[in-house]
Amino acid sequence: MGRDKVESDRLSFICVIILGSLRLILIDEDLIKYAWPQDVWFHVDKLSSAHVYLRLPESITSWETIPEPLLVDCAQLVKANSIEGNKRNDITIIYTPADNLKKTGDMAVGQVSFHNDKRVKRICIPKRENAIVNRLNKTKVERNVDHEAERIERVKHENAVKRAAAAARKKADLELAEARKAEKAARSYDSFLNGEVEDEGDGEPQRKYNSVKEMEEDLCRIILHGVMTLVRFYKCAPTIR
Repeated sequence: MGRDKVESDRLSFICVIILGSLRLILIDEDLIKYAWPQDVWFHVDKLSSAHVYLRLPESITSWETIPEPLLVDCAQLVKANSIEGNKRNDITIIYTPADNLKKTGDMAVGQVSFHNDKRVKRICIPKRENAIVNRLNKTKVERNVDHEAERIERVKHENAVKRAAAAARKKADLELAEARKAEKAARSYDSFLNGEVEDEGDGEPQRKYNSVKEMEEDLCRIILHGVMTLVRFYKCAPTIR
């Protein structure tokens, strides 16, 4: 939550609520500009309140599947940080992905609109739950953040992850190609040993053998047949002359 309404745009003061591996961030308008794709924005509907961002962990794949207890935590935190909303019961909290926030130059500090109203959800909070608010406040950390540097580091990390994933896919594709090649070779060898007939491309079917012994026996028969043919030829040779 910004220290004041017109805090510096370059360096923001934030309050981070640690919830396991999650981070709930109350901050000024810089997070509208530097929000992560994993950030979800919360605000009291139609009342002034802190802007709370929930940074989703990898275990939550969509802003639409945020568990109900976590939604309640975020909503209670927003309510507790709204001067008017904290006094009222049965208030509505709105939330949407941070990339759905729309900020134009004619808007007042803290004012936003949405690119797509259909991407805005609501949750009703009957009353303030002190146990929830106190639990969250115990994990509060205050620090200064250079959002530009943080974004650069995030982009570097995401690019490294993408490169590693691409390399893994390439390696898997090569291994799959090698496996298919080996499988094809194995099938060809099996067909050779099983005596199957295969066209070698010259239109002449080739005999395949069940074993090396069978191949040797067939080769002997071919040689013997050749020898007998030569013998018959030479026996007939004088008559031919």
